[in-house]
Amino acid sequence: MARNAIFTSSVLALALMGCASTPAHTQSGGDHNSNPITMADVQAAQNGWCAALLSLSESGRKGTDSKALATQILSSAYNYDSGPVVFKPTLTYGEQTFRMDKKGALAYFVGGDPSYPNDNGFALQDWVKCRPEVRGVYQHGDVAIGMGNVYFENGKGDKVMVDKTFGYERKPNGSLVIVLHHSSLPFSPK
Repeated sequence: MARNAIFTSSVLALALMGCASTPAHTQSGGDHNSNPITMADVQAAQNGWCAALLSLSESGRKGTDSKALATQILSSAYNYDSGPVVFKPTLTYGEQTFRMDKKGALAYFVGGDPSYPNDNGFALQDWVKCRPEVRGVYQHGDVAIGMGNVYFENGKGDKVMVDKTFGYERKPNGSLVIVLHHSSLPFSPK
């Protein structure tokens, strides 16, 4: 459990550090606070999200408690514990497409919840690489929306690219939390 707590802290630290990135398009609107969310903040948060996903995948391979780790990650990286999160995972459909509570998000990432029988645990699919590519950020005060792609690779070398939109809110302590997570596979015309 100590390793999980250290990992969660390092993910939050990574999200707060900010990584250099060249913005493809950044637009701001309206009033700004004294510490607006930047492209670098969004890039760092998405790098932290990928690191968390890879940690969950590793925990699945090692047979450790993925559910406990995922719960910690959802509490630190997402806004579920203090407010709403709008979450549309990649591989969901029908009545269970949208996950408005932590229980639904947890089921998507690690599976094992009979209330969500179609969830096999996206985060446990032997991911060994995860790389975000932020294409643009809209910033307004304590809120920013970043859109782009995330590239995944599993242990067999299979690769997939997913379209992602993350919305972030900066909390009073300076951390970013996810308030919007939309994910889909790219459209491919026949």
